[in-house]
Amino acid sequence: MLKRIAILGAGGHGRETAQLIKDINKVRLEWELLGYIDDNEAIHGQVRNGFPVLGSTEILAEDWLKGVYVICGFSHPEGKKKAVARVQELQPNIRFATLIHPTAVYGDENVIGEGTMICAGSIVTTNVTLGSHVIINYGCTVGHDCTIESYAAILPGTNLSGNVTIREGVQTGTGSAVIPGVEVGAYAIVGAGAVVTRKLPAHCTAVGVPAKPIK
Repeated sequence: MLKRIAILGAGGHGRETAQLIKDINKVRLEWELLGYIDDNEAIHGQVRNGFPVLGSTEILAEDWLKGVYVICGFSHPEGKKKAVARVQELQPNIRFATLIHPTAVYGDENVIGEGTMICAGSIVTTNVTLGSHVIINYGCTVGHDCTIESYAAILPGTNLSGNVTIREGVQTGTGSAVIPGVEVGAYAIVGAGAVVTRKLPAHCTAVGVPAKPIK
């Protein structure tokens, strides 16, 4: 029996998430994608990439959606944390899907939390711990013994060396890198193309090579 799933958010990453689910089903039929859940009333009833926008978050309280899996189809860490809390208010027993693209390389000794997704072409090597609702976007590498805490967004082409610690809600920009053993503080933003060579404090924005906080 297929597992029913709905995507939170019908924007660009939501549609990419739909493609991820379709790619998984091409290898092993696992999911019945019901559509998107989005609080933008202007798009309710629209069909995006073959799947309908079902309604706002409150629809999850309806009986016909009991037992459904949910996955966040957007990457903004703070927004995602709020959305997850709202979903759990509406459906205390809600289940969040964990999705790994068939082309991703994922080691046997890794630990992965609920609601986390690993996108096409990414490599997560060994003894890596991923929290809940993390996104490892396209073409990323995550080295041995890394820890990536919940709600972090590792954007396309990020390279994390071994023993890196990414605290809750961090966002790494496209093409950024973190050298071995370095920690990035909670809800910090690492700019696109930046190279992190030393510990970054929480809630900062760091850019450049080497990366330096600018605010």
